[in-house]
Formats: sequence, structure tokens, C-alpha cells
Amino acid sequence: MAAVATLLDESVEIPGTDYRVGIDPLLGVVPGAGDAVAAGVSLYIVLESARLGVSYGTLLAMLANVSVDAVGGSVPVLGALFDAVWKANKWNVELAVEDLAGATER
Repeated sequence: MAAVATLLDESVEIPGTDYRVGIDPLLGVVPGAGDAVAAGVSLYIVLESARLGVSYGTLLAMLANVSVDAVGGSVPVLGALFDAVWKANKWNVELAVEDLAGATER
């Protein structure tokens, strides 16, 4: 899950900065289909989290992140910028790990 999140959200460092982007903004350049592919791959993280036993509330938060990413990314021109900033996949992996760590502490 972490590898997929990194690929989509932070796989390439922008030269001269400490900021990283992934292929999600690049996929968004292809109208409609690019954002659909990115959302589909993002759902892998949610489905894998469900399989691992992440709580229902956390799964809903993860789905909300993916939904915002898909809708924001589908806006012409500004969508690519939105995708570069909205790191739904990275956040979803963090949510899953926190939820699973909390479950083992109980």
C-alpha cells in the first residue's frame, strides 16, 4: 500500500525544491480516463485496508479522501495542481497504519 501511495503522490522530486509529486497529477492530464484510473488505483489502498481489518469509520474517511481527490482532480487545468497538493493516498496509508496500530494496543 505504501509503494502505491508513493507512486501516486510522491514518486518524483521537483528539482530545486523539497516538494514531491507522483503520477496522479500526470494521469489527470488525460481528461476523464486519467482521473478514473487514479481513483481506481487509490481504491486499492482502501480495499486492502478493509482486508487488513481497518475500522469502518477509518474506511469512510479514506473513501472521502479518494472522493475529494477524484472530484478535485477532474477540474480542467486546475485539477492537476489540485492532485499535486491533495495527497489522498499518502494520508490514507497513514490512516490505515494508525488505525491498525490502535487496534493492536486495545
